[in-house]
Amino acid sequence: MKYLLGILGLIIVFGLAFIASNNRKQIKYKPLIFMVVIQLLLAALLLNTKFGFIIINAIANVFNKLLQYANSGVEFVFGGIANEGSQPFFLTVLLPIVFISVLIGILQYVKILPFVMRWIGFVLSKINGMGKLESYNAVASAIVGQSEVFITVKKQLDHLPANRLYTLCASAMSTVSMSIVGAYMTMIEPRYVVTAIVINLFGGFIIASIINPYTVNPKEDFLEVEEEKQSFFEMLGEYILDGFKVAIIVGAMLLGFVALMAAIDNVFDMLFGLTFQQLLGYVFAPLAFIMGIPASEVVSAGGIMATKLVTNEFVAMMSLADMASQFSERTLGIVSVFLVSFANFSSIGIISGAVKGLSEKQGNVVARFGLRLLYGATLVSVLSAIIVSIIL
Repeated sequence: MKYLLGILGLIIVFGLAFIASNNRKQIKYKPLIFMVVIQLLLAALLLNTKFGFIIINAIANVFNKLLQYANSGVEFVFGGIANEGSQPFFLTVLLPIVFISVLIGILQYVKILPFVMRWIGFVLSKINGMGKLESYNAVASAIVGQSEVFITVKKQLDHLPANRLYTLCASAMSTVSMSIVGAYMTMIEPRYVVTAIVINLFGGFIIASIINPYTVNPKEDFLEVEEEKQSFFEMLGEYILDGFKVAIIVGAMLLGFVALMAAIDNVFDMLFGLTFQQLLGYVFAPLAFIMGIPASEVVSAGGIMATKLVTNEFVAMMSLADMASQFSERTLGIVSVFLVSFANFSSIGIISGAVKGLSEKQGNVVARFGLRLLYGATLVSVLSAIIVSIIL
């Protein structure tokens, strides 16, 4: 039954992407099928094999160790602020982002990350049939973040047509930054975080290839990565501050969104006898059903999915953690994978703002296709959830 539902879900997702396609005649179906097979194989490897367990366990242990190192700095600066035994979200989940950001900066500085991103991008370009720039950008987005990635390709931004720019932005919205992966792992199971990151990479190519198909002229298929020249300590200071800014921004957004959701839920409960999240749950229930979630849980799961779309993934992950006891293990896995991406309304502003800071003309182009961008990125999350529902 789950396989039939999974196939039906894939057909619906591809149909929804096909409806939004701007050039259906140019869709290349062989790479799409190949990438779906790769997604299934990778999900099966990571979730259903001993080798996958070893890989994910190793990654989780690395991040746990990094979080311990990060907590040394947090404890030194903020020790004694929290009551003994309490674990404030800002201190235990968000501030470790600063240390992870520093590590990313060091790996960038010693040229390890640029090398990895270039070569993984080159291999991906052979699989997805897209350009080198698009493939590099997808990998770089998953490592350095959805806004920072555009800085690395800023020399090419002004010369990109709208269709290639859409693919770059879609990749940035479909993935997550490595600097906050550790934060995610404190809220949901690491195996679902790792699996989502890997299959979202291919999902972004799949959906973009349907919604926004095109052929890159070989003469225009080049990659020019901008590398800023800085001293080691200049770089350290920049990445420390960048990491702290991310922690502050996420904290501020959570403060506002959680408070707003609580107020709206209370108003809806008083007026209609059900919360706003429950109402959204009914709207998103059909989507949850095609993702393979049991009928008895689709409304609750749909509410969490909708929360992620209208606020951000952190708010939704907190809701999932609070309601985890109400869900089966299968539902937890499917919803967890859906939540691991930047596909939400606030990301439209973040990405268009990042591009506009480098090129005002291209920033305006991104703003015009913002809703289409969110539509595609949300389909990527749904596709990844369906893939996992077939495997679990």
